[in-house]
Amino acid sequence: MMKDKIMVALDVPTATQALQLRDQLVGHVGWLKVGLRLFVAEGPALIRELAQHHRIFLDLKFHDIPNTVHQAVESAGALGVDMVNVHASGGEAMLRAASEAAAAFPDMRLIAVTVLTSVAGGDAIRQQILQAAALVADCGLDGVVCSAQEVAAIKAQQGSAFLTVTPGIRWGHQSLQDQARIATPADAVRCGTDYMVIGRPIIQAKDPAAAADEAVAMMSEACQT
Repeated sequence: MMKDKIMVALDVPTATQALQLRDQLVGHVGWLKVGLRLFVAEGPALIRELAQHHRIFLDLKFHDIPNTVHQAVESAGALGVDMVNVHASGGEAMLRAASEAAAAFPDMRLIAVTVLTSVAGGDAIRQQILQAAALVADCGLDGVVCSAQEVAAIKAQQGSAFLTVTPGIRWGHQSLQDQARIATPADAVRCGTDYMVIGRPIIQAKDPAAAADEAVAMMSEACQT
């Protein structure tokens, strides 16, 4: 279902706000994403509560020495999250350590950030992303975070089972804010992305559930044309 492709970024400062959004979005989206701001403020207890109704992407972008990242991925797995990420720029040893830790949690997907979608694109960036995806796949991870602009090339290089998670989703007259490589929900689906991260267009909407439904409708229509 298209709603299961949407990961709503809970970029809010408190558990109260996060849970209010969670309650509004039950049945409208499949995933919630918790990043640095909210996790630092509220910690693992909130993750467990959010996970009662949604799958959870813990977006902490681990990037450290291999042993530290191994331990962090183990902790994420023990917490019961459905997806966690690291930075591909951490290098081969770190990526392999993360993959080794994730292997103990077969239901958890491990992905790596290539180049942030706040960075403008171009041939050099595209090549950097494809090289990062190749390394990530070789180290045994499940996929990458990339913009919709790179999805087709990554799928062609690594195969359809290699996951792509796409931030930078905007539509209508929404502000780009700090995003550079953007796409609409329809464009992202046409490109073949597996999941799309949507934050401010949903959480700052007057009616977050209606905004999520609007994204789902655009995705569904794109699949029929």
